[in-house]
Amino acid sequence: MKKYILSFFTIGLLCTSCNDFEDINNNPFAVDASKAEPEYFLNNSILGAQQDPNIAERVFVLYWKTAARQHLSTGIAGGTYDDSWTSEYWKYVSEWLNNANAAIQLANEKKAAGQGKPYYDNVIQISRIWRAYLMSEFSDNFGPQPIQAFQGTNPTFNSEKEVYYFILEELKDAVAKMDTTQGAPSNANAYDMVYGFNWTQWVKYANSMRMRIAMRIAEVDPSKAKTEFEAAANSNMFIATSTDNFKVAEKPGWDALTGVMSREWNSQILSATLNNLYIGLGGVNSTDQLPTAQHTQVKAPDYIGIKYDQQFTTMTNDPSAGYWLDGLPNKIDPRAYKTFYIPGDLTSPVYSLYPTYTNQATTNHGDLTFEDNSKITISTVNTWNAYTIGNWGVKGQRNGLRNVVGCMPALGKQYRESKNSRIFFASWETYFLLAEAALKGWSIPMGDEAAYNKGIQESFAYNGVSQFYGQYIASTDYNRDGTSVSYSHITEPGVSHTMKYKDPVSGNLVSVEIKYPVNTIYKNGSVKNDKLTKIITQKYIANMPWLPLESWSDQRRLGLPFFENPAIEAPLPNLPNLSSGNYMTNSIQNFPQRLRYPSTFRNTDQPGYDKAVQLLGGADAVLTPLWWAKH
Repeated sequence: MKKYILSFFTIGLLCTSCNDFEDINNNPFAVDASKAEPEYFLNNSILGAQQDPNIAERVFVLYWKTAARQHLSTGIAGGTYDDSWTSEYWKYVSEWLNNANAAIQLANEKKAAGQGKPYYDNVIQISRIWRAYLMSEFSDNFGPQPIQAFQGTNPTFNSEKEVYYFILEELKDAVAKMDTTQGAPSNANAYDMVYGFNWTQWVKYANSMRMRIAMRIAEVDPSKAKTEFEAAANSNMFIATSTDNFKVAEKPGWDALTGVMSREWNSQILSATLNNLYIGLGGVNSTDQLPTAQHTQVKAPDYIGIKYDQQFTTMTNDPSAGYWLDGLPNKIDPRAYKTFYIPGDLTSPVYSLYPTYTNQATTNHGDLTFEDNSKITISTVNTWNAYTIGNWGVKGQRNGLRNVVGCMPALGKQYRESKNSRIFFASWETYFLLAEAALKGWSIPMGDEAAYNKGIQESFAYNGVSQFYGQYIASTDYNRDGTSVSYSHITEPGVSHTMKYKDPVSGNLVSVEIKYPVNTIYKNGSVKNDKLTKIITQKYIANMPWLPLESWSDQRRLGLPFFENPAIEAPLPNLPNLSSGNYMTNSIQNFPQRLRYPSTFRNTDQPGYDKAVQLLGGADAVLTPLWWAKH
């Protein structure tokens, strides 16, 4: 850490002649302080945190989206990590923090020198708000960090509790000191790519962030969480509409504004976790969502697919394991078809940008090999399947469909063509936080059901499916995990439900009892359809795909929503707790909990590293839970 986090006073030693913002983009510390403005550094910090393709692929996609089960990838979800990726991220996030800190220090220095401008005090406050976010991102990934390093002193590591308390105080104090009547600096949109120095919107963001961080610690420090959350929520100044969303516009190319999910080779195929949440949820028929030409591919509501247990893993608690759906689900959450394309649906408005890979559904049909070495070739056009992560052993070798891009639903092009806006905080999250707080009995300005429904409404509007909202929120249909939408419908689904599968040899339909998964992390698996499960299920779906770190954090904090265990047809050495004898039982030791500190930190600051690990309270390992991740 010491290697990267610099005091602003270092600028005087490094400065060279530069006159504009472009030079700061190249080297934020090589500036003439008399010619620089604090907002340059703030903007550069936000720009960097948008993540260029180098770090976005490693962190946003391969770490966060994988840990959050937003796509089919084992990676860190199987307990692995890559030190080179983590070292890169460490360097990047330290630079973003340096820039945020430099904005604060430069404004203060220029004020002290009599060179201050009227808006400087507000720039200091929004820089503190932004720095608070960056610190939360850092600790949500690694754990302990040095608070004072970001105040221009040598770093001494602090506990996670101290870090989150500091973040909450910074957000509170920055809002208290903001003058929303102050005029904005010139070229506001050029130097604040989020809100154009609309101070009121920054206040709303700060209060929503304060609610997020308060809820983060709610399981281990409920009194502090309640106090902080109530104060932020009762301000009635939070991100309540999409116009207040904290977002940064993307653009094609290769720089920090390039889309975080834009790399062609990151296929981002639909995960089994998401699919089990989607199917059946909300009771909306596929025939009401899709063009008439696809209606014949929609299957009966009690049909689960063809049983291919020789080619598909069954050693997992994924309730869909072992079956392949040779068509489209009867009912599915309306956001599913808006987020992921249907294989072979080349005319879909969300169909992939990358035909070299994704046309395989129409050009290369998949082969399945049986134990007797016989093979069948099947078409994947207009089918909808998601496969469990993990080690499929011999079954994986027999399966010519898994991981074949284009033969499974994958992320829509609107998230991949760098013409969207990356969302850091959205209105739906505010409402799901309010719903959870109200459910806890905290004193806030909305009831839990009203906030829950409003969160769904905001998400539906974003995805362009508002026409289904009324039907959806009234639905008592269960998804594959045994959860329904209607907030007042808390009847448990029972142990199993009767479905039919097709025998691949005879073609006959056979009845089978499909068990709902038992989430042994949450309330010892005793419930599947309580109100908190509903709230987090909806929050998880709404956060797809922009907020994977939040989804991962909720799962670590609560064990919600249900994450199936990785398949264990062969051992997973980085998940030693998971075995062929316990794969039906969830444990936090089956899911990643954090990123390891990089070797660059350990090699350059051994005392700092030792202190960080001591404060972590466990080994510097992927499976060591963070302080707030109590179940």
